[in-house]
Amino acid sequence: MNFKNQKPLISLALFSGLAYLLHKFSFYLFKISAASFQYSIEVLYLLFFGMSTLIFIVLLKVKEKSFDNVGMSFLLGTSIKMVFCYLILKPILHIVTYNNTIEKVNFFGMFILFLLIETVLTIRILKEKQ
Repeated sequence: MNFKNQKPLISLALFSGLAYLLHKFSFYLFKISAASFQYSIEVLYLLFFGMSTLIFIVLLKVKEKSFDNVGMSFLLGTSIKMVFCYLILKPILHIVTYNNTIEKVNFFGMFILFLLIETVLTIRILKEKQ
């Protein structure tokens, strides 16, 4: 894989790192304790980053073989990721406390953030053909 093919992975790493730093800073600024969370912020970022990286590795392989199938592969990968995230979220959904509400918002916010990053980077891949 050459550098041009690795650009989405590098961009994903940069955006993820920046989002993590902003996330930790906002928790510090608003004095939100993540100690009682089911999953720590670091574990969730590693999990989402790992899943996104896997999706982009698959997308880059599909791009090499058949550029026309990149969009469908993205949709399939995102759907599989959504099912996996639901399985991770299931224990959090069954507990109802104040901290749990913050944890749910935190999880969904991270899911949406990574979905947004993946979508933007996939659009960049799809624009390369033009």
